[in-house]
Amino acid sequence: MEKLYEGKAKILYPEGENTLRVYFKDEATAFNAQKRGLIPGKGVVNNKVSAVLFRYLEGHGVKTHFLEEVSEREMRVRRVAILPLEVILRFRAAGSFARRYGLPEGTPLEAPLLEFSLKDDALGDPLICENAILALGLAAEGELAQVKATTLRVGELLRAFFAPRGLDLVDFKLEFGKRNGEILLADEISPDTMRLWDRKTGEPMDKDRFRKDLGGVEEAYQEVLKRVLEAPEVKEG
Repeated sequence: MEKLYEGKAKILYPEGENTLRVYFKDEATAFNAQKRGLIPGKGVVNNKVSAVLFRYLEGHGVKTHFLEEVSEREMRVRRVAILPLEVILRFRAAGSFARRYGLPEGTPLEAPLLEFSLKDDALGDPLICENAILALGLAAEGELAQVKATTLRVGELLRAFFAPRGLDLVDFKLEFGKRNGEILLADEISPDTMRLWDRKTGEPMDKDRFRKDLGGVEEAYQEVLKRVLEAPEVKEG
């Protein structure tokens, strides 16, 4: 099929007016694509993990663009008009947030912190405040309220999903789209878009291993997939 769009991690193919096929690539980028590399099997992991998490969230009332898995590396989704925003929810200080405020990595936050970035690679995806979002017409006030409420709900659900699988959700990024006036969770939810730390060792199990040259990147992605696919242990008593 002819490509509709190719980004840093995915290729979109049109399937008529209402659906797209998303192909997940093994290419990895960091620091606004200044660092590039290849993580063998990453596309398979991100497709499968995203599919599991989209189905899980749908089962708990979160509306998403996800329809079905098509192959190991592909999923079918509803077409949406993506809001030009990245929505970040943080539970611990890490990455750019820790550097910005001079905090040690892993410092717990008193409350979940929701931030917005303008989705614009040329500008380096800068932080943007809610008033600027409204002033620039990037989203309506009601849409922004829905995005915020959904992101907080997704945070609760994902923490509940990962904790019994031995993973601590440190922070994550979401994207949303509009379809027929409705806001839907879109893009992907994977080790590319989350910080996941092993609850016992504190070791990163996500793209930070690539960003920071920690090694074991492919193994970490595969371990996340293994834990996501396994049913969590049920403790008695």
